[in-house]
Amino acid sequence: MQRFVVSLLLTVLSLSLYAKEQTRQILRLPDIPGVEILMCDFHMHTVFSDGTVWPTVRVGEAWQDGLHALAITDHIEYLPHKEDVKGDFNRSFEIAQNSAKALNLTLIRGAEITRSMPPGHLNAIFIKDANALQTEDWRDAVKAANDQDGFVFWNHPGWTGQQKDGKARWYQEHTDLLDSNWVHGIEVVNNDEYYPEVHQWCLDHHLTMIGNSDVHNPIAMSYDPVLGEHRPMTWVIAAENSPQALKQALLDGRTIVYWQDTLIGKEEFLRPLFNRCVSLSSSELNFTESSTILLQIQNPSDLQFTLKAENPPPGISYAESIDVPADRITLFQIRWDKKTPLPDLLQLDFVASNLWIAPGKGLPITFQFMTK
Repeated sequence: MQRFVVSLLLTVLSLSLYAKEQTRQILRLPDIPGVEILMCDFHMHTVFSDGTVWPTVRVGEAWQDGLHALAITDHIEYLPHKEDVKGDFNRSFEIAQNSAKALNLTLIRGAEITRSMPPGHLNAIFIKDANALQTEDWRDAVKAANDQDGFVFWNHPGWTGQQKDGKARWYQEHTDLLDSNWVHGIEVVNNDEYYPEVHQWCLDHHLTMIGNSDVHNPIAMSYDPVLGEHRPMTWVIAAENSPQALKQALLDGRTIVYWQDTLIGKEEFLRPLFNRCVSLSSSELNFTESSTILLQIQNPSDLQFTLKAENPPPGISYAESIDVPADRITLFQIRWDKKTPLPDLLQLDFVASNLWIAPGKGLPITFQFMTK
């Protein structure tokens, strides 16, 4: 009973925080023709497993944080509040669904298969009945999720609760899941942890990159928007905002992980996003009267970028690092040593160091200018 009283107190705290400002945070992104970028969190808990809030609170938090979709994924095997909160494994979804409809959020039915390593913890979302995942053998639980056409992903592979040194490891059981097409993605980011090994696994095995909060307490206890903090998210690049389109995009691997100030994803998704966010004031440089040119870098989005210079051309110099803040126009100065002839087409190479297309590898960026 003491645990339940603590849970209720934390829920009251969360509700009071939620009531202070009935406002929704909107992250402005550029329009990309033909697709929608849907902000999602597919891993969170309530009092129906080891969380400390009521399911409707998770919906209210998601609305405030600007999410389009969420999945409540309470544990199947770990229920510390079971003496106080009774109900089947679908109950948290059933309680939350009316609130989600009222706030125009897509609520996805899910559950967490909670087993020792290997295979570790797995989330199953887009399932029809979470109770079917309560099995003795973990393989039967994963099969039941797939039999329901669920999307299954591996949670926090480097979690110290199962890997004491915090290093993610791939086991034969994961090869078996992969070969059976029973696992479709992995959490590259969980809460405040990024797993570079997992990032590479997703690229090597064509698995979908996922980033989630795995929140247990009220979200406001972990992330303060006043300080510019936000929960990790999976941005799903979907044809439209519908459960069917969301699921298909996940199966196709069309995701970007938004973590702290970093975007993690395939180059084919990060490049068009950057190109739609950032533009220069001119495609021509006129050095006829001066050896210095001032350009303006425009970024009307709510994302910020850091550009690192790579191998400046002979006779050309500029800052080694350029910060491109959100919703700002930044001056960019180029100097030319007039002793060095200019090419007709000048190419300046950078790396967007907070857009990760592979572990330790930023997105290459090239600006080209005609010279006079």
